[in-house]
Amino acid sequence: MEKRCEWCGTDELYVKYHDEEWGVPVYDDRAHFEFLILEGAQAGLSWITVLRKREGYRKAFSNFDVKKVARYSEKKIEKLLLNPKIIRNKLKVRSAVSNAKVFLEVQKEFGSFDKYIWQFVKNKPIINKWKKMSDLPATSIESDELSKDLKKRRFKFVGSTIMYAHMQATGMINDHTTDCFKYNELSGI
Repeated sequence: MEKRCEWCGTDELYVKYHDEEWGVPVYDDRAHFEFLILEGAQAGLSWITVLRKREGYRKAFSNFDVKKVARYSEKKIEKLLLNPKIIRNKLKVRSAVSNAKVFLEVQKEFGSFDKYIWQFVKNKPIINKWKKMSDLPATSIESDELSKDLKKRRFKFVGSTIMYAHMQATGMINDHTTDCFKYNELSGI
């Protein structure tokens, strides 16, 4: 049996997410937008809670089509707040819509959100060498800078801890522990 990061335990959904997605570099704007919304939704909750609602989010938020989400009306937002398949937090739902609008502005300015966000790690993944999960930080200099810049651009739910989680999830930072089979795979070792 392959050794994994201990955070995923044995939950089937967590294991699948760990093995197939977490830490794999993302270069697609739709995927970045999805993680941005899901990471913001997680604030104060566990990631497994969000993962269990991910399909509900995909349906509710037009499969994370940023142009569609940016056009959501007040009526659509009110409808989302009644949807039990997502986290029905008013601030988080509203921020998904307002973040979509700002996301489009970033795409226009940089050509893509991907081009914008990867500059915070000099366009290549940071490979950490953590031996155990307790070694992992909650933030980094890079997540601090990214968070500060996103806030300046009017994004919501983008604190440094949330952005560090985003960077881990999208492979901007490889935080798999060194004994995890994904560590070597993603480090090119």
